Amino acid sequence: MNNIKELDKLKQEILNCKKCGLYKTRTNPVVGEGSQDTDIIFIGEAPGFNEDKQGRPFVGQAGKIFDELLNSISLKRADIYITNILKCHPPQNRNPTQKEIKACSVYLNNQIGIIKPKIICCLGNFATDFILKKFNLKDKIQGISKIHGQIFNISTLTGVIKIIPLYHPAVATYNMNMLETLKKDFKVLKEK
Repeated sequence: MNNIKELDKLKQEILNCKKCGLYKTRTNPVVGEGSQDTDIIFIGEAPGFNEDKQGRPFVGQAGKIFDELLNSISLKRADIYITNILKCHPPQNRNPTQKEIKACSVYLNNQIGIIKPKIICCLGNFATDFILKKFNLKDKIQGISKIHGQIFNISTLTGVIKIIPLYHPAVATYNMNMLETLKKDFKVLKEK
């Protein structure tokens, strides 16, 4: 089975998911999008209001900044895959609960297993925390302000994966001074 078929099957599971209470308040699950044959996957925390309305990841203000950051290193959305830990929007943009992360993370783990990326970019604390724990790097977990732009190399059965924690693009919607920091961190990705 090729990546497209596997991801389509997974998408149907996500669209019908009722593993946690978020299905009751969502408009559209946000599965993820981009290249199924990419070496780079970006992982955010959860869909926001705009993402829930459109059923696509990173389409609001943070999405515009994300696109600008990709453009700054000569990448487009079609070159990468982007998804979130949670596939449904938490009401009032609240933080995901551990119960929701546990229920939904099976989908993210499957996405990673299907795509087999060489680089995983974690956008923000929740994604960084989840991915570092997943790859047995719990001892490396610190706030994103301490480890953003660093590279953690993990040896797996499919080869070496580089994990790069990054600030979530939304940080620049609150503080435009952070845009330069984000661009600098994205340059680390370009070099790899």
